[in-house]
Amino acid sequence: MKRILLSFDVEEFDMPLEYGIDIHWMQQMEIGYQGLLAVTPILEKHTATLFTTANFADHYPDKIKSLSDQHEIASHTYYHSRFVRTDLEASKERLEFLTGKPVTGLRMPRMKATASRPVLDAGYAYDASIHPTWIPGRYNNLDLSRKPYLDDGLLRIPASVTPRWRIPLFWLSFKNFPYRLYRDWALRTLETDGHISLYFHPWEFTDLGESGLPRYTRQICGEALVERLYKLLQDLLQQGECCTMASFAASIRQRCDQETLAL
Repeated sequence: MKRILLSFDVEEFDMPLEYGIDIHWMQQMEIGYQGLLAVTPILEKHTATLFTTANFADHYPDKIKSLSDQHEIASHTYYHSRFVRTDLEASKERLEFLTGKPVTGLRMPRMKATASRPVLDAGYAYDASIHPTWIPGRYNNLDLSRKPYLDDGLLRIPASVTPRWRIPLFWLSFKNFPYRLYRDWALRTLETDGHISLYFHPWEFTDLGESGLPRYTRQICGEALVERLYKLLQDLLQQGECCTMASFAASIRQRCDQETLAL
């Protein structure tokens, strides 16, 4: 069965700061939380992985604890806007304390590149921070594998891009490309790779019309984006099923162990 890896980066809405727009930290939290409420109907129907900052979880512990009953809670480090190496372990420990469940996965804010050794030393089994494409001003990872791979013992699970041209299937593509074109790319990627890894942010699903952000970042938002994601999942579920990153990572590890034993 093909795997659909649906994930959300549950975080403070600090994106306006990238564009010189001042936004109070309390408003960042509130918009992030309202977005989480907006996608809750989707989460009630479809299994997902929620890469959560410990800072956000500290402010809404009951909500994160409740979501952990059905979904995987993974680390998005401690704060979305700043990072020190000790945040790797601190965020993991805090999320585990709040949920009472193990945290095995990491995604760095803004897909920041991180060496494998510190991630492994902090106790993570996999990293989902790799975006194997070229995005001007962000990164050029065309030399990295499109498919999951081991990096010095750390399992890297890249965000999905199309097989040939490596067109990113991330949140901005979903908002800005015509739906049928995006759907066809996603279905082709799922068929070719046997899985698809997609990520979004809850705050996208709030009304961003007055946020002051560039149009391409708020193109289709709020309820219209919820409906668009519902539609995509219905189309993808004809070929696969949703699962958590942790279960997908475990299946890859098991296959690697079996292949090693066979040698």
